[in-house]
Amino acid sequence: MAKRLSKLLHQSWRTLRELSGDDGYERYLAHHAAAHPGTSPLSHSAWFSNRQQQKWSGVNRCC
Repeated sequence: MAKRLSKLLHQSWRTLRELSGDDGYERYLAHHAAAHPGTSPLSHSAWFSNRQQQKWSGVNRCC
């Protein structure tokens, strides 16, 4: 019973991180390793800075 509860909590935590985008850097690392072998990935701080710049550089408003 405890093992099943632990597995459920772990899966719930992974789902929450995925939905909130908190696992973005881990997904970036996995993509980078698959798509760009032999090159070094961005550091976490450089990746985060890049994501923030992409997110806020093109703010479009209707008014």
